[in-house]
Amino acid sequence: MFERIKRMLVKEYIQAIRDVRMRFFIFAMPVIQLFIFGYALTLDVKHISFAVCDLDKTLTSRVLIDSFRASEHFVFAGMSASASKASKLLDSGSADLLIIIEQDFSSRLKSGKGANVQIIIDGTESYAASIILKYSAKIITDFNADYLKQLKSKTGMRMPGVKLATRAWFNENLESKPYFIPGLLALVISLITVILTSMAIVREKEIGTIEQIMVTPIKPWEFILGKTVPFALVGFIDSVLVLLVARFWFDAPMRGSLLVLYLGIMLYLFAMLGIGLFVSTVCTTQQQAMITAFFFFLPFILLSGFMFPVRNMPMSVQYVTVLNPMRHLMTILRYNFLKGAGLRTLFDEMLALLLIGIGIFTLTIMRFKKTLK
Repeated sequence: MFERIKRMLVKEYIQAIRDVRMRFFIFAMPVIQLFIFGYALTLDVKHISFAVCDLDKTLTSRVLIDSFRASEHFVFAGMSASASKASKLLDSGSADLLIIIEQDFSSRLKSGKGANVQIIIDGTESYAASIILKYSAKIITDFNADYLKQLKSKTGMRMPGVKLATRAWFNENLESKPYFIPGLLALVISLITVILTSMAIVREKEIGTIEQIMVTPIKPWEFILGKTVPFALVGFIDSVLVLLVARFWFDAPMRGSLLVLYLGIMLYLFAMLGIGLFVSTVCTTQQQAMITAFFFFLPFILLSGFMFPVRNMPMSVQYVTVLNPMRHLMTILRYNFLKGAGLRTLFDEMLALLLIGIGIFTLTIMRFKKTLK
C-alpha cells in the first residue's frame, strides 16, 4: 500500500515541477497576485475633488473652505460664481463634491440663528458617496466646534453640548488593507489549488494514462491520496510565501497564534483540494475542468464575506454560505490577524472545514470508484 502511494506521489511531483512555466505558475503567481490585489483592492476613498460656490465671500466662509482644502482626503477643483456653473463640474465628472455656501452664512452664525451649507455628492458610486458624506460631516462638525470655541472666548457665551470620544478596536485607523489582505490570502491560495487539482484526474484521461491506473491494484482512496498530498504541499508552500509578503511588505498585523492560523489553512486546503478533485472526476477534458472550477470559484468569493458581510445577506443565503469553505477561512484569517482569536473562538469554523473536507472527499472517492467500473 505504502509503495503504491509513494509511486503516485513521485509521479505527481515530477509532473508538477518539471515544467518551468508550471513552477512559475505554482510558486511565483500567488505572490504576484497578492502584490497586485493588495495595492488595487482598497475601500479607502482619497483624492476627492470638490468645487465650491461661495455666495457669502466672508472670512468665515473661507475658513470653512480652507478646512476642506487642508484635509488629506480632498483636492480643490475650483470656485464658481453660481451653483449652476458649479454643478457642471459635477456633471462632467471633474468634481465629486459640490459645496454651496449661502449668502448670509456668516451673519446668521454671528446672530446665533445657525447657517446652512449644501453638500451635493456624485452618487454614481454609492459606497464612495457615503464615505465622502462622512468626511464632509466630520469637517463641518470640527468647524462648528472651533467656531463655538472662538465665540465663547470673545463673548463669554457658554454653549452646552455633548463631547463624543470614539475608538476603533482591532483596526484602529479603520484602514481597508488590514481588512482585505487576510481575505486576499484565501483567494490567492484557492485559485492555485482548485485549478491545479481540478485538472489532476482529467489530465490522466486526456493523455491516456487513466487506463493504466485502472488495471493496477491501486485502490481509489490511495489514488486520491496520491493526487492530494502533492497539491496540499504546494498550497502550504504558497501560503507561507503569501503570509510572509502580507506580514513584512504590507505590514498586516498578526496578533494570533501561527499554529492556529496554519491549522485553519490546512483544513481549508483539505476542503478545497477535495472540491478540485471532485470537479476533476466529473469532467472529461481539462477545458471543462477549468470552466467548472471557475464556476465554483466566483460564488465562493461572493458568498465568503470577502467584499460583503455575510450578516447583510438574506437569511436563506446565509444558510447556504455555511457550505462555503472560503467563508470559514475568511473568519479564521481576519479573527486571527486582527483580533488574535484562539482555537476556542474559531472552533466552529475549524469543525465546519473538517466536515466539508470529509464530505467532499467521500463523494470524490465514490465518484472515482464509479469511473473504474
